Amino acid sequence: MALNRRNIYLFYKREPELLPHVEQLKELALSHNFSIVKSHTEANIIVSIGDDGTFLQAVRQSGFRDDCLYVGLTTHSTLSLYCDFRIEEKEQMIFAMTEKQVEVRRYPIIEVSVDDSTFFYCLNELSIRSSIIKTFVMDVWIDDLHFETFRGDGMIVATPTGSTGYNKSVNGSIVDPMLPCLQVSELASVNNNKYRTLGSPFILSEARTLTLKVIQDGNDYPIIGLDNEALSIQHVEQLVVKLSNKRIKTVKLKDNSFWEKVKRTFL
Repeated sequence: MALNRRNIYLFYKREPELLPHVEQLKELALSHNFSIVKSHTEANIIVSIGDDGTFLQAVRQSGFRDDCLYVGLTTHSTLSLYCDFRIEEKEQMIFAMTEKQVEVRRYPIIEVSVDDSTFFYCLNELSIRSSIIKTFVMDVWIDDLHFETFRGDGMIVATPTGSTGYNKSVNGSIVDPMLPCLQVSELASVNNNKYRTLGSPFILSEARTLTLKVIQDGNDYPIIGLDNEALSIQHVEQLVVKLSNKRIKTVKLKDNSFWEKVKRTFL
């Protein structure tokens, strides 16, 4: 890791029990010639203190920057997908970063266009679901091919790192993050003589574009989830989804790979 990255921004919830740890981290960073900055725009290292949800918020609220490093510091007893360090191991994190015991990994992110007017990014997944107790219908296009007409509760479009969460809960596959791709998984699809879907998750390469066209049949106000946030957009007609050219850079310990984390979490 380049040692000229010295400006640190700390992202955390202002919880009383967390503040002593934050002060200790600030003192430790300053003693190793790092600078603590007050705005994420001034930082080239953004440290998230909390859990994976906090990490996702740190990335989102700092604008999915591809010109800085994101570091996850967990307040829980076990490490998680995005958090390679525990709050009690602040010294280990600083030592690993200064002594080059970490590696930089690049995670793909999703770019979403809603009705060709609003654009968003996701690190984990995009989900689109019915907002009422009624199924809704979408035409699914892959590039210029009309692939299927879906009827059901909704769909999840996940990145490889997002494949271990919501996507896995609906029997999606876990995907190696070294494969830049999208995984599309159905939520309670209806299959009958009128509607027919693939019925299983499928993988799209980084070169593909997925288009979801919502059929306007009275249920055209779906809930759109971006990672752990929901959009409030009415009368959605079309979502265009693809992998962005941007990559989120995070740091990991050399002996803590994605698959080691999967094994520790699920096996």
